[in-house]
Amino acid sequence: MIHIAAENPVLRVAPAAPAQAAAYFRASLAFHADVSDVAAALAAGGDPGFVVVDSRSTESWDQGRIPGAVHLPTALIPEQAARLLDRDVPVVTYCWGPGCNGATRAALALAELGYRVKELLGGFEYWAREGFPYETWQGPARRDADPLTAPVAGECGC
Repeated sequence: MIHIAAENPVLRVAPAAPAQAAAYFRASLAFHADVSDVAAALAAGGDPGFVVVDSRSTESWDQGRIPGAVHLPTALIPEQAARLLDRDVPVVTYCWGPGCNGATRAALALAELGYRVKELLGGFEYWAREGFPYETWQGPARRDADPLTAPVAGECGC
């Protein structure tokens, strides 16, 4: 068995002990929010208990954004966060998608200013791919859900 694990790239480094794994995954959930969960909270009506921040450029914002999101490009966070955001309300940051770390940089900037913050997994790309409505400079828009990301509309299938 040891010989197989040594040749297996998945098991070359042994999995963490269950208690360590639980602590890691619990911590991960404190830092990340799922697109479907954010969409459900926003669609429920009323105050979701958080604000969504789009950290991308104006050109990207115009192409598509989550309805109700606050536009706050990462570079402007130090000078504009206090004017646009309530420090007592948690923030969920997003950028384009998993290939972009803009939401991570925005989350870091906000955390360093004292905000409680999570990063939206998948960003705007997965918001649109899962078929949730979005806004553009031309008005409301929505794409059909990609069956690889949203087998059942509004559910991640996880």
